[in-house]
Formats: sequence, structure tokens, C-alpha cells
Amino acid sequence: MTGVAIFIVALLALMIGFPVAFTFAGIGILFVCLFAEPSQLAQIPYRIYSNMGDNGEGIVLMAIPLFIFMGLILQRTKLSEQLLESMGRLFGGIRGGLAISTVLVGAVLAASTGVVGASVVAMGLISLPVMQRYGYDTALSTGTISASGTLGQLIPPSIVLIILGDVLNVPVGDLFRAAVVPGLVLIGSYIAYILVVCQLKPSLAPPIPLGEHEHDRLAVVRQALWAVVPPLALILIVLGSIFSGVATPTESSALGCVGAALLAALYGKFNLTVLWESARETVKITAMVFAVLIGASIFSMGFSYTGGEEQIEALLHAIPGERWGFLLFTMVLITLLGFFLDYIEISYIVLPLILVVIESLGINLIWFGILVAMNLQTSFLTPPFGFALFYLKGVAPPSVQTHHIYRGVVPFIVIQVAVLITLIVFPEWFGLSREQPALW
Repeated sequence: MTGVAIFIVALLALMIGFPVAFTFAGIGILFVCLFAEPSQLAQIPYRIYSNMGDNGEGIVLMAIPLFIFMGLILQRTKLSEQLLESMGRLFGGIRGGLAISTVLVGAVLAASTGVVGASVVAMGLISLPVMQRYGYDTALSTGTISASGTLGQLIPPSIVLIILGDVLNVPVGDLFRAAVVPGLVLIGSYIAYILVVCQLKPSLAPPIPLGEHEHDRLAVVRQALWAVVPPLALILIVLGSIFSGVATPTESSALGCVGAALLAALYGKFNLTVLWESARETVKITAMVFAVLIGASIFSMGFSYTGGEEQIEALLHAIPGERWGFLLFTMVLITLLGFFLDYIEISYIVLPLILVVIESLGINLIWFGILVAMNLQTSFLTPPFGFALFYLKGVAPPSVQTHHIYRGVVPFIVIQVAVLITLIVFPEWFGLSREQPALW
């Protein structure tokens, strides 16, 4: 079967270490030349142009560089450092207070920057040494930081949700709205776990003794509000404009860029150096995303022209259990692929192959998109190849071993899987539905 063969060849090439975008593009061209009509390669420019094109998808994709730019400006304002220090003083007096602060800061960073690597690195550099200094268990500390840093995969405005909206052909604003409750449930579950485990084993996270200058709780609260309220206001403005229908996600992302610049000026961090470095890094990340998009487009062309779509569709329809069997298969497949591939490759390569089957089974695409987003978030934590684990290990002190990080993330992976299963079985609890609306 050429459909299975092209996919296996692509995975093998990626595991060897070939660049993702060039691997998918090259294999797509190779299979068209070997198993189809080489003259069909003339369609490549039209397929690439269609991603920019007149159907509105190009406008949606414009939100990606704008939200990246917004996040990078906020990252360079030392926002994470201010948040962690202030929240740590606010909650440090209770058992697990620093870990709870890390989760809350991770949620704010997720909604304001959306860059997983930046969030994990920032919290690893700032929060981890403080936790170690006050006798926090290493596994609990590293697990909390890794899990909190990946919240940007689910909490809007998430780059993942923008990509999923483009791939699944659903409104990005609807995905943002649908992700709010699952995101809050996940944050609440993390905090509940930390509180319970710290009560059962007090030695894991002792309370921090307050310093003399911190006995003035009003001053501590005031400082925490100064660190939290401005970024929260920016988040509410950006998301509120989307949810209320005042602006599209692309327009709101532009508004977010202006707001991030004003916020940086408010904290006294805005200058031409920050602007230049943020713009340059935005170009790098955006180029990577769109290079993968172009490669994936050529790969899907080769997959389609060699008959792979029909073969995969027949294979998926043959899975026992119909809708439930298909959901189980796709969730397990995405989890396994998450060990080796980034969320961008999974979104642009795997999902288009199964989109026809999703629609034929009458599955709600918004609900399915949230399931995929949460699954992709879990893949950032799963050993041995979880990206968040590598980000944290890269900035952790030598005393923090890899097995500490692996052991620390296991409870949070269990929590994520439990929330994912609950979302599959009881979507109405999250305000979602399994059934695709009659008029889409």
C-alpha cells in the first residue's frame, strides 16, 4: 500500500534526522515521480498559493506571526520573572505555595505568550532554584514546571488552536472559546493535586517562612497585583474581542502586539533592541512553521495522487467500534507520534489524512480539535522524547537528573489523560458536543 509506505518512509527519514519540511516535500515529490504522473508536480505552486489564497485561510494564518510577536515582546519584558517572584511571596506561606504559584504563572504566560519553550525555560531558571532552596522535592518541582509550561498548547490564544482551525476548517474563535473550560479544569486539577500531595507528604513542599518585609501582606498583595493585572487585562482584551465578535483572531492578534508593546513600555522595558530581537525571532519561528506547511502541502499532494487517501480512509473505516474505535485509534496514534514529531507536523500531516473520516462519522470538529490539542499538550511531557523535558533539563542545575524530571511529570500526565478521557466521555460537562451541527 503506497499510502502506508509513504508515511513509514517519512517517519524513518525524520528519525534519521532529516529536516522536517524538506523531508515531507522531498518524499512527496519522490512518490509522485515513482507511483503517479510526474507532470502532476506542476500543481505544487497552485497548492502552495491556495494556502495563502482567497478562501480566507491565509488571513487566519496571519495570526500566527502576530501572536508569536506579541509573546516574544512580553517574554523580553521579564514578565515571567515578575510574576513568579510576586506570586511566590503571595502563596509561599502555605504548603506547596511555590508550586501553586508556578501553575498560575504558567497559565498567565500561556495566555499571554503561548510559547512552550520560553515558558518552561523561564520558570526553570527562576522558579526551580527557589524551590530547591526551600527544600521542595525535586521531582515535584520539575514536574510542576514542565506541566505548567505546556499549558500554552491549550489555553487561548494558542498557536496550536490556530493551526488546528486552519486544518479542520473551523472558526479559530470557536476553538478558542471551546478551550477555555478544559484549560481551567486542567489548571484546577494541577492545583488540587499539589494541595493533596503536599498534605499527605508535608516534606515534599514545606511552607516558606516570611521575611520581615513580607509581614505587610497588603504590600505583598499590591506588588502581586501590579505584576498580574496588566498582562491579565491584555489577555482579556484580546480574547474578549474575539469571543464577543468585535474582532477576528487575526485582528485581535494585531491588537495584542500593540498591547504588548504598551505593556513593555509600562514596565519600562520597551526599546528598539527589544523590538528588533522580537521581530527577528518572530521571522525565524514563522519561517519554520510555514516551511513545514509548504512541505506538508507537497507531501499531502503526493499522498493523494498515489491513492493514499482512499487506502487510509478504507483502513480507518475498517476499525471496529465505528466512532469510538476511530477516536481511540486516532488518540493513541497522535500520542505515539508525539514521541517523535512536533505538533506542527502532526497537525499538517496526520489530520488532513483523517479529516474525511471525521466528517463522515458526524464528529463535531470543534470537540475533536480540543481533544487533539489536549493530546498534543500531553505529548510535550511524555518520556523519553517530550520537548518540555528537554527544555527544562537544558536549564536545570547538575543536581537535577533526568530521572527526577521523568518521575515528576508522571502524575501530571495521568491528570491530563484523565481530563482527556473525561472530555471524550462527558463533553457536555465542558460545554461541548460530540455531534457535528446539522448546519456547519
